[in-house]
Amino acid sequence: MKNINLITFAKQKVTIRLWSTLVVLTLISCTAGEEIADLAIQNVTVIDAENGVREGQTVVVSSGMITAVQSSGEDVNATEVVDATGQYLIPGLWDFHVHLAYDERFTEAMPGLFLHHGVTSIRDTGGPLELVLPAVEDIRAEGATAPRVFFAGPLMDGEHVVYDGDPNPPLGIGNPDVETARENMARLADVGVDFVKIYEMVTPEVFSVLVEEATARGLPMDGHVPLSMQAREVGPHVQSLEHVRNIEMDCVVNASSTVMERRGLLDNPDGLDGAALRSQLHGLYRIPSIEAYDEAQCGEVIASMMSTIQVPTLRLNSMALQHPFSRSDWDQVVEKLPETVNDWAAPEDGSMGGRSTDTTFPDWSLFLVGLMHEAGVPIGAGTDTPIAFAAPGYSLHSELEMLVRAGLSPMEALKSATIRPAEFFSLEDEMGTIEVGKLADLVLLERNPLDDITFSRSVQAVVTKGEFLSRGELDALVR
Repeated sequence: MKNINLITFAKQKVTIRLWSTLVVLTLISCTAGEEIADLAIQNVTVIDAENGVREGQTVVVSSGMITAVQSSGEDVNATEVVDATGQYLIPGLWDFHVHLAYDERFTEAMPGLFLHHGVTSIRDTGGPLELVLPAVEDIRAEGATAPRVFFAGPLMDGEHVVYDGDPNPPLGIGNPDVETARENMARLADVGVDFVKIYEMVTPEVFSVLVEEATARGLPMDGHVPLSMQAREVGPHVQSLEHVRNIEMDCVVNASSTVMERRGLLDNPDGLDGAALRSQLHGLYRIPSIEAYDEAQCGEVIASMMSTIQVPTLRLNSMALQHPFSRSDWDQVVEKLPETVNDWAAPEDGSMGGRSTDTTFPDWSLFLVGLMHEAGVPIGAGTDTPIAFAAPGYSLHSELEMLVRAGLSPMEALKSATIRPAEFFSLEDEMGTIEVGKLADLVLLERNPLDDITFSRSVQAVVTKGEFLSRGELDALVR
C-alpha cells in the first residue's frame, strides 16, 4: 500500500521548524524596500486565545508564513493588500472530529465546504484505509485548495467491531487479541497515520498494547472510553477522548462492580453483532449511571482527565436541545451540499426527523463539560461530520455555540478550535495563534466573535497555507 506520509506535520516537525525559521530570518534580514510580501491584511483587529485582542494591526504573509504582526501605521510592501477596516482576524479553525469516508456523497465536496466556513484544518478520526488514503492524497496534493488534514485510519476496535460494514459503515477493524493489535498497529504506522484511535469494544489487555505500540512510534492516542474499562483508567493514557460518552459509567459509587458486569456482557453470550452489543450496554448502563451520579466519584474521574483533551461533540450529544432543522438558515446550508444529499431537508411538519427528544443525556453532556471546564480539563471542538446532519464546516460553528452554552467563554471556545488541536499534535509552535513564524491559516470575520460566538459564522475571507480566498472565491468552492 502506498505510503502517503508526504507533508504530515506531526511527522516532520523538525523540518517545518527549520523551514519556518529560515523563511522568517530571510525576510527579516531584508529591508522593507527590498522585500515584497505576498499578502498584507491591514487595519484589522487580531484575536487569538494566547495574545488576546490587538486592534489596528497589519498581518503580513509570505511563503505561507506569518512574517509580521505590526501596527497598521507602519509601512508594508505586499503584492496583495487587503483593507480589513472594521473586521476581525482569527486563527484558522479546526474541526477536530471528522469522518471523510463515512458517507461517500460528501467526501469529494468536504474540502471546499470546510474552507467555505473558515475551517482550515481537520482531524479524520476513523475510516477504512482504502477510502481514507485516496481522500487524504487528494487533499494533500500539490496545489489543492483544501484544509490541512491529519488522519488515524480505521478505528481500533475489539473482537466485536461496531463499525464493521453491516449495518454501519466499515470504519473499524477488529483487535481480538494482543498479537493482532500489534500487527494492526505496525500496518497503520507503515501507511503514515498521524495518530491512532481506540474504540469501545477493546479489552484492557488490547488497550494496553495499543497504547504501548503507539507510544513507541510517537503517535498520539485518541479514543472512546472502552466499555470494559473505567474512564479514570483510560484518561491518563490517551491524549484525547471523544463524545464524553461512557464517562458517566465511572461517575457512580459502584463503578468498579458495574465494569465487571459489562465485561461479562462483552463476552457476548447472545452472539450479537458489534453494533447491537454496544447498543445493549449503552441501554443498560448510560441513563441509570446518569441518574446515579455521585459528585465525589465524578470529581476523581475528572481529576484523571487533566491532561486529556475532551472532544464532546455537543452539537451531536445535545442535538435534542438545538436541532439543525430549527436554524433559520438550514435551507441555505442544504443548498450548498452535494446534489446527491437529498435527504437532509427539514421535515415540513417541523419534527426532529425521527431523532430522540429525550434530554437526559443532552443535559448531562452539557453539565459534564461544564464541570470539566471549571476543573481545567482541556476542551477541543469537533463535530463528527457528516454524521447526524453535521454539515461539513457549518457544524463546527454550531459546536462552538454549544461549548459556550456549556460554560466556555467565546475566547475559550475559539481556543478549543485553534490551540487545543495544535497541542494534540505538538504543533503549537506552528499553529493556533497569529504570530510571526506561525503558518498562515487565518479567518477574516465581519463581526466580533467575542461579542457573540455566533459571529464566528460571519466569514468574509480565509487564508489557507498563505493563499487569500475572498468571499466570492469561497462561495465558488461549493455548489
